[in-house]
Amino acid sequence: MATAWGGAEVIGLTDVPAVPPGPGEVVVAVRATAVSPFDVKRAQGLLGRDPGALPLRLGNEMAGVVTAVGPGPVSFEGERLAVGDEVLGHWLPGAQAEQLTVPARVLLRKPPRLGFPEAAALLGSGTTATHALEAVGAGEGDVVLLHGAGGAVGGMVAQLALLCGAQVIGTASAARHARLRASGVTPVAYGEGLEERVRALAPGGVTAAVDTAGTDEALSVSLALVPEPGRVVTMVNYAAAQAAGARTIGPGGETERVRPAARPGLVRQAAAGELTVEIEAAFPLEEARSAYALQAGGHAGGRIVLLP
Repeated sequence: MATAWGGAEVIGLTDVPAVPPGPGEVVVAVRATAVSPFDVKRAQGLLGRDPGALPLRLGNEMAGVVTAVGPGPVSFEGERLAVGDEVLGHWLPGAQAEQLTVPARVLLRKPPRLGFPEAAALLGSGTTATHALEAVGAGEGDVVLLHGAGGAVGGMVAQLALLCGAQVIGTASAARHARLRASGVTPVAYGEGLEERVRALAPGGVTAAVDTAGTDEALSVSLALVPEPGRVVTMVNYAAAQAAGARTIGPGGETERVRPAARPGLVRQAAAGELTVEIEAAFPLEEARSAYALQAGGHAGGRIVLLP
């Protein structure tokens, strides 16, 4: 948790009382929990600095094993949970912990195929990627320009777009081009001349664009290449995108509708081996400061997880 507002230096461990499960609740022994850019922003106080919120429990994604159940513990998919069941969940306040008491209805069963780190990191990036692709209506035959294809969310956008029959051209550093090419993405270097390079790769035109990078270049090039501004979406550069008529996704009613609904499908796809969750680094819970420092650096190619 964050003991003050700031960077990785404010992250620490604190003992809190265990909470027994009430009606419809379960206790989960957390085996892995993800660190996200959202967690970093909360710790920095960028989403508010209410002194009464400190110390601030962080995290909202985890996977683990049910250790206790209250009356009527029914999961997200309507299945009854029991002690020993392996589960995962998303939008779970304070998930960066050794143990968590949560409503069973927000949990899904962890597929045996997924390790705990991959399961913990699936839904945050996966639901965001699903939301982005739904926002631009990406589907069969589309040519999608993806900014930040080498990142955690970008990598999930690429996989989901390819699965729905789109072609993906993804910006990334040269060091990540081989990996992207192997996954079916056409890589392209960002920087000066990006628009011309993309035009050469897509002579038939680009039909949609997803910006996970948030740079001015990403937005301007997308708007120059995509004929319909409404088929350009960003999850970072909100003000500029809205001024240009592009789409934005973030907190709000649409997010609350789209992202929870996407969870079961993502779990099924991961269970079938159709989706891969790239883990960039895993740290013991005691080394949470190192995990936050890596996430704050902005160059992690995959998800960062903590292992309680």
